[in-house]
Amino acid sequence: MTKYSLQIPVVLLAVTLAVPHVGRAQTFKVNRFSIGGDGGTDYLTAEPGTGRVFVSRGTHVMVIDGLTGKVLGDILDTPRTHGIALAPKSNHGFITNGGDSTVTMFDLKTLAVIKKIHVPTGGLDGIMYDDFSDRIILTNHSRPIGTATAIDPGAGEIVGVAQLEDNGPEGAASDGKGRIFVNNEGKSTIQTIDVKTMKVLSSWPLSPCDGPTGIAFDRASNRIFSGCGKTSVVVDPSSGRIVTTIANGDGVDALGYDPSEKLIYIPAGRDGNVTVVHQDSPDKYTVVATVPTMRGAKTITVDPVRHVAYLFQPEYGPAPAPAPGTPAPAPGTRPPRGPMIGAWFFAISH
Repeated sequence: MTKYSLQIPVVLLAVTLAVPHVGRAQTFKVNRFSIGGDGGTDYLTAEPGTGRVFVSRGTHVMVIDGLTGKVLGDILDTPRTHGIALAPKSNHGFITNGGDSTVTMFDLKTLAVIKKIHVPTGGLDGIMYDDFSDRIILTNHSRPIGTATAIDPGAGEIVGVAQLEDNGPEGAASDGKGRIFVNNEGKSTIQTIDVKTMKVLSSWPLSPCDGPTGIAFDRASNRIFSGCGKTSVVVDPSSGRIVTTIANGDGVDALGYDPSEKLIYIPAGRDGNVTVVHQDSPDKYTVVATVPTMRGAKTITVDPVRHVAYLFQPEYGPAPAPAPGTPAPAPGTRPPRGPMIGAWFFAISH
């Protein structure tokens, strides 16, 4: 999770955009739902094909019907939760909890908590499922150096740890052949990990990308997409070469990809929009739309079966007036904010 300061204005209404798309018109529709509930947010995860979306809320994870915005369930006791990963082979889900350095393991059908897995390295943040190895991979802001931790999703046991090159690892993606790629936000690099041995194989600079966060891998074209503020990059994983750059908004913290539609979704929390990019060929990419959502909405998930992208963002009212003599917030820190007045779930379809 990348951090930055922002003030959240009034939510935008649902819109429909007609945009050019590889020689034809394409419509993007944004549905907005109020889902209620307490707490902030970080990552969210769509379960492919079912319509269920798992939304982190600080101390709990809400399960939402992406079609209607209806709350289907709530997983409690997830202190300072960040992300959710789903392991379909074992029918288990996993949630990273930074507050107590645990991963919550739960039953995907019933949502019942099975156990909590303690992660000694600490700094829990990102999480993903690797179908090749059938492992859950954590990317941890550990101190003094970041780590990637592998968990057996059947037994719920840690089976490996990799030492990374900075303490700000963010998103991770799999090539489906035994390699995991991890964005390092601090050094603006990608590291490659052998998922079976959890050994680092290589490190590649991502300039002009600054602070890479979200990531996706397209197996058909053998390309990595790294989401960065204002300038994202496409990488050839056979060499680490930057193939091309993509202009997008600022405040990116995740990236979504629909492989059959060949659409990349890059959310910008500072700008309150999502840049939608079409992969015309492995080395050519066209921005087909800039879809308005809401300031602060910086993470995203895509259901590649239903072809819908989802975002979530709380809305806060104005902060109360500071007491006389109260010092101004330090530069770069989050300014005071008022009470939550809305909890908005967005579904982008076309």
